[in-house]
Amino acid sequence: MNHNWVIVFIAALFEIFWVIGLKHADSILEWGGTILAIIVSFYGLIIAGRGIPVGTVYAVFVGLGTAGTTAADILFFGEPFKLEKVLLILLLLVGVIGLKLVTDEKSPEGVES
Repeated sequence: MNHNWVIVFIAALFEIFWVIGLKHADSILEWGGTILAIIVSFYGLIIAGRGIPVGTVYAVFVGLGTAGTTAADILFFGEPFKLEKVLLILLLLVGVIGLKLVTDEKSPEGVES
C-alpha cells in the first residue's frame, strides 16, 4: 500500500476526532485537542494530495470521516441506530474502496512516495 493512503486514513481518523470535538468540547483542553486534530487532519490531507489525485484524497477523507463520525455517534453518544443510515454509510464506503481501487498510485514527477 502506498504510504499516501496510510496518511489519508490517519487524516480521516483525526477528522473524526475534530468533528466530535466541535460538538462536545467544553473545556480549554478539549478545544485545544480539537484544534490540534484539525491541524493534523488537514496537514495529512495536504501531504497525501501530493502523491494521490486531490479529488480522490478528499472523497476518501470525507467518506471515512463521515462513516467514522456516524459510528462514533451511535456507539458513544446515544445516537439512535437506523438501518437506512448504516446501509447508506456502507454504500459510501463501497464507493471509497472503489475510488482507491481505480486510482493510479504513481506519484507525480519530483514527488517521493
